[in-house]
Amino acid sequence: MAGAETVLGLDFGDKTVGVAISDGLFLTAQALETIRRERINKWRRTLARIEEICKERGVQRIVLGLPKGLDGIEGERCALTREFQEALTKRLGLPVELEDERFTTAASERVLKETGVAPRSFKTYSDMVSAALILDSWMERRRLEGTKE
Repeated sequence: MAGAETVLGLDFGDKTVGVAISDGLFLTAQALETIRRERINKWRRTLARIEEICKERGVQRIVLGLPKGLDGIEGERCALTREFQEALTKRLGLPVELEDERFTTAASERVLKETGVAPRSFKTYSDMVSAALILDSWMERRRLEGTKE
């Protein structure tokens, strides 16, 4: 895995988008922020904020969580996520890869409990922690494969 690359992880939801970022060496995924969305099918402001983050942070690639059902079947949410993937690619001109995000919500709640976050604050942090878990899963797979491509 030669060379540094900064990757953005996204947990795309109806009302929010959790955002995380990698370090250049693919060692850690850090929760960054949660973007609040006004409407389910309106993405202009969301895309603009993601573009701003990508420029500020020198992002070269995006990993977007794909919300498959527990049985692995892709439903309506997956179709909307793929549309968002296409909009990201078109606007930013960056590769946008999909990563299975099953179990990330439960895992993010576990992480928040383990780090002492009060349950009433879970909603504040869970989307960006989920984004970090999605990105971490993608990076771990790349490390096991021995490549970033």
